[in-house]
Amino acid sequence: MKRESFGSRLGFLLVSAGCAIGIGNVWRFPYITGQYGGGIFVLFYLLFLLLMGVPGLMMELAVGRAGHGSAMRAYRALEPKHTTWHIHGWICLLGCYLLMMYYTTVSGWMLGYFVKFLTGTFDGLNDDAIGGVFGAMLASPGEMIFWMAVTVAAGFLVVSFGLQKGLERITKVMMSALLVLIIVLAAHSVLLPGASEGLKFYLIPDWERATQSGLGNVITAAMNQAFFTLSLGIGAMEIFGSYMSKEFTLGGEATRICLLDTFVAMASGLIIFPACFSYGVQPEQGPSLVFLTLPKMFMNMPGGRLWGTLFFLFMTFASFSTILAVFENILASCIDNFGWSRRKATLLNAVFVLLASLPCTLGYNVWSNLHLIGGRDVLDSEDFIVSNLLLPLGSLVYLLFCVSKAGWGYDEFMQEANTGKGLRIPKSKWLKLYLQFVLPVLILIVFLQGLLG
Repeated sequence: MKRESFGSRLGFLLVSAGCAIGIGNVWRFPYITGQYGGGIFVLFYLLFLLLMGVPGLMMELAVGRAGHGSAMRAYRALEPKHTTWHIHGWICLLGCYLLMMYYTTVSGWMLGYFVKFLTGTFDGLNDDAIGGVFGAMLASPGEMIFWMAVTVAAGFLVVSFGLQKGLERITKVMMSALLVLIIVLAAHSVLLPGASEGLKFYLIPDWERATQSGLGNVITAAMNQAFFTLSLGIGAMEIFGSYMSKEFTLGGEATRICLLDTFVAMASGLIIFPACFSYGVQPEQGPSLVFLTLPKMFMNMPGGRLWGTLFFLFMTFASFSTILAVFENILASCIDNFGWSRRKATLLNAVFVLLASLPCTLGYNVWSNLHLIGGRDVLDSEDFIVSNLLLPLGSLVYLLFCVSKAGWGYDEFMQEANTGKGLRIPKSKWLKLYLQFVLPVLILIVFLQGLLG
């Protein structure tokens, strides 16, 4: 059976960027920036995105494009005889399942809040009542399961139509709408009274504020955010390499994806920080900022119901684009390795992901007393396994596979990366030493930070 490919370069870039652009950009990035001093954090983030994100993304895309398949199939095609690198492909599939076991719930929260703003749920409520809406949603197993199930069903429906007719077509529309929404929302925020203070906090480096957080903490936080923002390590990006043509170099394509990902993350800050300072809201509040604080802020501004609706539509698109991309990876893995048809893979995985996502939705109500890894609840335990273990260790495996003689090999990787038109990566001795010895250490630092933090 002939393998599908993207219908256009734009489709590849938007789908790949859609996988990278998710809750980490539009939710975590702004509050982490707020916690670690604003502009200084942003500078370090951009530096580490260049040093870690671009090479890591290139490697996953290279394995996918050269191996012409999902992670297991690609590893088998490229690994030396009598080696077992392909075992990591199964771990990648496990990581994708684990990610979807809680990501579908969080995406459901975004969708639920979009509908609540659209239908006027917050109209006429005081601040305490607005803050209580989120708690009421978490406490309701029926509501939690409903929004999660809608997300799962919609995601598998889209990918059931195939790469071009399903994933690429829908993601093009959704990502285009997301980019328009983020520009409109950012323009509205920066024009609010008092927004200039928020812009200063966000964009102007302040060494004094950074040293209050501890410069070492700022650097490691920026390293972590730059690493995790691209969803590397579980094959979620690798699969799109397998659908690529060899027309363009991977250095250029990886850089474009990172730039688009960074644009959305930075623009999210332009939405949140000016608005926070305009309405006297502390931007360092963490995860509660999106569901507890921002709804209060929207309902206290002129036209707040409209702006809240648009904001959570933007959040829904950002999270759903990641879900579509990972669902496609899951389907492709099952099709490649089990010989299933797309229809069979869709139906079986839709049922499995729906059932596997139930513990997360019930972890806030029926099973609220259930604590797993280190006393964490279900969602945080699942996130710990994926974010703190599988992503960094998986990226390290991809890296070692691409640069070591025991794996695919540095020369073969570089040849694949530089095939096509566009930005070519120089074959310098210093770059080779960096990729073979320095980058693995940086990834291990990220892993240890996540493990001990």
